[in-house]
Amino acid sequence: MTEANSHRPLPLLSVLDTLPTRVLVTGGAGFIGSALVWALNQQGVDRIVIADRLGQDEKWRNLVPLRFEDYLEADDLFPRLESGALGDFDLILHLGACSATTELDATYLARNNFEFTKQLAHRALARGSRFVYASSAATYGDGAHGMDDIDNSSAALSRLRPLNAYGYSKHLFDQYAAQAGLLHRIVGLKYFNVYGPNEAHKGDMRSLVHKAFGQIRDTGRVRLFRSHRVDYKDGEQQRDFLYVKDAVAMTLHLAMSPAAGGLYNIGSGQAHSWLELTGALFAALGREPEIEFIDIPESIRAKYQYHTKAEIAKLRAAGYAALVTPLADAVRDYVQGYLTDDRRLGD
Repeated sequence: MTEANSHRPLPLLSVLDTLPTRVLVTGGAGFIGSALVWALNQQGVDRIVIADRLGQDEKWRNLVPLRFEDYLEADDLFPRLESGALGDFDLILHLGACSATTELDATYLARNNFEFTKQLAHRALARGSRFVYASSAATYGDGAHGMDDIDNSSAALSRLRPLNAYGYSKHLFDQYAAQAGLLHRIVGLKYFNVYGPNEAHKGDMRSLVHKAFGQIRDTGRVRLFRSHRVDYKDGEQQRDFLYVKDAVAMTLHLAMSPAAGGLYNIGSGQAHSWLELTGALFAALGREPEIEFIDIPESIRAKYQYHTKAEIAKLRAAGYAALVTPLADAVRDYVQGYLTDDRRLGD
């Protein structure tokens, strides 16, 4: 039996010390949102209400294997909350957002990613619900001011310079929460480059692993952006890649840690190159690497990040002690356990 077809799944998440009673997950049909519902199901939690926009893609497939109490479209969430029809929640996981880094409609992003989050946070705090929301590593911009989550003051946050409208829409709420004195009472998660099962519906926002898997299947090779900076060779641009199973374990740890508050980086704490990532993918498929380099499109070249790496000392100080899944093991789990047979979490 070859390595490519001898998949052994990663262990299930460790049992949480405390569990939520009833949970609202916005964006719960999406990538990280549905993975959180899966992880909660692994802990025996199924009193979950999911709000999302299913649209016309196959996001609905993420929901099929999951256990939850109710589903509603996002536009119906606030009317049903205000009417009392949904009851109370001890935990709100707010993952619902437009996550397209190429979205140019800043008004839409401000309403969807900022105003909606602001309303939900205030309501959660007024009702005594634990509120955990998705910020983004995109708030750090090019990293010129560091990627450290320790200082959550308004002054520190004001120094950050997001490179796109999506990043700025997330940054807006981080700043608002700090200025309004809310941030220490809630948890904001700056997700880095998360990849893994349940991302198939994301189109151009899918991870390179998902895109490259299709390229290898169709052409036998992977296309990577060449470097346009002399200090980085082609394919040696670096990202902090984090497997979604690690991301949800970190998220739920912070959600169920009452002392945790403020912004936290959710990453591996390591920087790997695109060549390392694609090498792990070819290895998982039992194939020799074949790579073609192409120019970064002019439209995004000035905003392209060459290096990201999460500082996760704050996460560790909050008691998260689990080891991060090594890149090669995580890619193998994803490829052999999910991509090869087009499976979702829980299938």
